[in-house]
Amino acid sequence: MRQDQVDPYQRRSARVYAGAGRAGHGPAEPPAGVLYDAVLLDRDGTLIEDVPYNGDPEKVRPVPGARAALDRLRAAGLRLAVVTNQSGLARGYFSEEQMRAVHARVEELLGGFDAWLVCPHDDSDRCDCRKPAPGLVYTAARELGTSAARCVLVGDIGRDVAAALAAGAAGVLVPTPVTRPEEIAAAGWVAADLPSAVDEILRRQRAVQPAEVGERVGTALVVRSDSAGDVLVTGPAIRAVAAGARRVVLLCGPRGRAAAELLPGVDEIIEHPLPWIDPAPAPVDPDALRGLTSRLAAVGADEAVVFTSFHQSALPLALLLRMAGITRIAAISDDYPGSLVDIRHRVPVGVPEPERALSLAAAAGYRLPVGDEPVLRLRDDAVAPRPAAAGDPGYVVLHPGSAASSRACPTELAARIAAALTAAGHRVLVTGGPDERTVTARVAAAGGADLGGRTDLAGLAGLVADAAAVVVGNTGPAHLAAAAGVPVVSLFAPTVPFGQWGPYRVPTVRLGDAGAPCRDTRAASCPVPGHPCLSGVDPAEVVEAVRTLVPSGGGIR
Repeated sequence: MRQDQVDPYQRRSARVYAGAGRAGHGPAEPPAGVLYDAVLLDRDGTLIEDVPYNGDPEKVRPVPGARAALDRLRAAGLRLAVVTNQSGLARGYFSEEQMRAVHARVEELLGGFDAWLVCPHDDSDRCDCRKPAPGLVYTAARELGTSAARCVLVGDIGRDVAAALAAGAAGVLVPTPVTRPEEIAAAGWVAADLPSAVDEILRRQRAVQPAEVGERVGTALVVRSDSAGDVLVTGPAIRAVAAGARRVVLLCGPRGRAAAELLPGVDEIIEHPLPWIDPAPAPVDPDALRGLTSRLAAVGADEAVVFTSFHQSALPLALLLRMAGITRIAAISDDYPGSLVDIRHRVPVGVPEPERALSLAAAAGYRLPVGDEPVLRLRDDAVAPRPAAAGDPGYVVLHPGSAASSRACPTELAARIAAALTAAGHRVLVTGGPDERTVTARVAAAGGADLGGRTDLAGLAGLVADAAAVVVGNTGPAHLAAAAGVPVVSLFAPTVPFGQWGPYRVPTVRLGDAGAPCRDTRAASCPVPGHPCLSGVDPAEVVEAVRTLVPSGGGIR
C-alpha cells in the first residue's frame, strides 16, 4: 500500500493550533498534475529571526521579504502551516501561553497560517514529532487535508530537511549562519533566502502545467534511453503524454527494456542502443542507425518527446527523427538545436528527474489527468508476485549492488548492516542481479536470506512492494521502492546530485558523506580509494533510519 495514502503516526504528541487568521482552505481536489498544495515552514531562522527560547512577542522580527513571499504562496492557492520544534516548553523556559502570544505576533506581522504544529519535547524524549522525525509533517498534512507527498517544507537546518524527506515531502534548505556546511551539502534543494525558495516552489509548480493543453494526438513517440532507473523516473511524464495520445510508443535501450515493460501508458516498445547515450557504447554502425530510422518512420508518430538526463544531448536522435519524417519534436536542449527541435525546453539544474521530464511534457502540451499524482508508478499486471522464498510481507530488503560500482554499498559494510538489522529483530532479504551472487551470498551470511540472482526486474518489483523498507544505494531498486511507496534508507553516493536522483516522493532517510571528494563527478567507478562517501556509515544509523521510517507496529517482522 502506498505510504502517501497511509499515516504511520497514529499516536502523536505534537500539538496542533489553528492559525489566528485561518484562511479556511478545504481539502478540495487540486488541479490536475500540480506538485504541491501546501507549504510547511519552520519558525525560528526561517520565518523570523532566531531568538533562542523566545517567549516574548516583542522580540519577533520577520526575516527580510517574508510577508511578501508568503502572500505570493497564498495568492497561488497554497495552504500554509508552521512546523516547529519548541523544546523550551519541555525545559520550562516559557509557557504555552507565552508561546501562543509569540505566534499571534508572527501572524500579526506575516498574516494568518492554516495551522501551527508544535513539538513540545526535548531530544531526550525520543518522540515521533521532534524534527528530524517526520511526525510534524504527517500531522500538518492531515490538518491541511492533504498528503505529505503534496507538501514542501522550508527550513534553515538539516533537521527540517530530514523531517521532510522522512515523510516523503520535498525539503528546501535556506541556510543561515548557524547552518552547518555538511547540512548544506546533504540538502537536495538549497535556496538563498525565503523569497528565493518561494520563487522556485512557484516556478516548479508552473513548469508542470501546460500553458495550453493540445488536442489529443494519434501516436506519440516518447524516448528514454538509458538504465532501468532512468526509465522508471520518466514514468510520470510518459503517463502525461499517454493522457493526450491514443497510442504511445517508447524507444528505449537494452538496459532500460525491463523497466519500460513495467510502465503504465506504454502501448509499444522499440529497443535500440544509442551510442551517444550508452556508457560503454559500441562503435557507431551506420547500417544500424539507418535501420532505426526506418523503424521510427514506420511508427507513423504525429510527434516525438525526447526525454534525457541533464548531462545528455537529445540532438543526435532529433536528427534521426527528422530523417524519419516526424514533424514535431520536443526536447530539452541547452545546445543550439537549429531546425532539429520544434519545442526547445530548458530546465534549471537541481530539479528532480521526474519533474524535469514532466516539465518537458508540459511544454509539449501534456499533463497528468485529474487523480493521477505526479509519482512513480508501475503496472499492476506487470509486477510479478514475490517469490515464496521471501516469506510473509514486512521484511527489509537490502540491495548492496549497483550497475555503477561507485554507487554500490561496500560489501563489508553491507554485511555489517545485515547483521545489525538482524540483531535488531528485522527479517532481511538480500537482493542483487545474477552477476552479484558472490556479493549477496557474503552479505546474507552475516544475517538474512540470499535472493541474489533469483528475480528479474518484475520479480524484484514484487519483492520490494511487500517490504517494510528498502536499504539501497542510488540505483534502480530505489526507484522501484518509490514506485511502490515503500520507505527507503538511501545509501547515496554523491557522484550525482541527490536533489535530482534521490528517491522521489517516498519517505526517505539519506545516509553517507554528501561532501565526499567524489561529489558531482558522475564517476561510474569510485574515484577515491576506500569509498569514503559510504564506508563511514554506521550500521546503527541504518537501524535507526528504519525505526524512523517504519514506527513500532508498522509491519516489520
